[in-house]
Amino acid sequence: MKALRLSFPSPTDTAMPLSLTAARNIHLAAQGLLTSPKRRATKDDVLATIRSMGLLQIDTISVVARSPYLVLWSRLGSFQNAWLEQHLEEGNLFEYWSHEACFLPIESYGRYRHQMLKPEDMGWKFNANWLRENPQQVKKVLRHITDKGASRSADFERKDGKASGWWEWKPEKRALEVLFTSGKVMVAKRHNFHRVYDLTERVHPNWNDQRDLRQQGDDERDQILDAVRALGICKAAWIADYFRMKKGPTILNTERLFEQGLLHKVEVEGWQEAAYYHPDQQALIDMASRGELRATHTCLLSPFDPVVWDRKRALELFNFDYRLECYTPEPKRQYGYFTLPILRRGKLVGRVDAKAHRKEGVMEIKSLHLEETIKVSDAMMKDIAKTLRSFADWHATPEIRITRCDHKELKSALLSTWSA
Repeated sequence: MKALRLSFPSPTDTAMPLSLTAARNIHLAAQGLLTSPKRRATKDDVLATIRSMGLLQIDTISVVARSPYLVLWSRLGSFQNAWLEQHLEEGNLFEYWSHEACFLPIESYGRYRHQMLKPEDMGWKFNANWLRENPQQVKKVLRHITDKGASRSADFERKDGKASGWWEWKPEKRALEVLFTSGKVMVAKRHNFHRVYDLTERVHPNWNDQRDLRQQGDDERDQILDAVRALGICKAAWIADYFRMKKGPTILNTERLFEQGLLHKVEVEGWQEAAYYHPDQQALIDMASRGELRATHTCLLSPFDPVVWDRKRALELFNFDYRLECYTPEPKRQYGYFTLPILRRGKLVGRVDAKAHRKEGVMEIKSLHLEETIKVSDAMMKDIAKTLRSFADWHATPEIRITRCDHKELKSALLSTWSA
């Protein structure tokens, strides 16, 4: 990426610094979490939300709704989960490695094509040693898909009698992962959330490497620009993690994009360095500087929501120290297996460890914890009660049971509100 030694000051370079609250609100507005949805969600809203974020991380933990659906619910309210899979099958989305495994807008496919063509640079995501030792297995699976069409891992019978955990993947499953990471096959659709693979030329027939592949530097530039746009406002150190880019080059290239006028800067109170923002977010910056951005939305967040997946960013921006504890042995967990941060009117005020007992129609609040610095008010308790009710209704678990809550007044208020 060549740097032009030019400087285009942003309109706010000489303005008063933004407050930390203003920076939070800009970030939440960019992420679609500043205000509550004003109407019932549509299928188009699902796609628009993913395009705005730039990605939607995939995870299979299902004690409550799987993370992709939960991230969308936080922004859209109740919606039909099937819309996500429909967009995938219709070719509006594709799956690949980004922040982690993600649903991605199909128009960003080209940015990931360089990784597919050079998968050996992707570390553990591409098992080059296994491929060298098992080329015939990969050819066999590719031939099966070519001849018989879209296939699942389950379509290949296991014959070695071993367990089915990820550490004992059958050869065909490993071959599918190799073919997927190297761009030979794509996820054509999902069936009961299981991947169904097909040849890339069938899933994305409009793509042609010779015609459509751009310079890698151009794609890396656009990834930085999209990350800054999605974050709303950010420190240089936050940018690389969004799409899992290399941190050092990303910081250098971000400054070059500022020098080229493709990014702007603004001061934030308490930050030692200026923050970057995308010109597309200028209206948000101006509104925030005038005190016109107000956070009114309350919701629960997935652990894999962009707002909280970067632990350091969540701590610096929201003073919220968050860590997913599902991989921590139960006796060592502080808050619970799959705790969901509570976003309330611009602040992360607590966390909920919930479990949906779908057959019984019960949403169990295994643990509800508020941050020590939070002052509880009647308005806050009403917001949390409304959010938990909406969360339970969306899961089709109308009965809510609280197993543990560290705030007696809050627990009493919640139970009273739900029984009214």
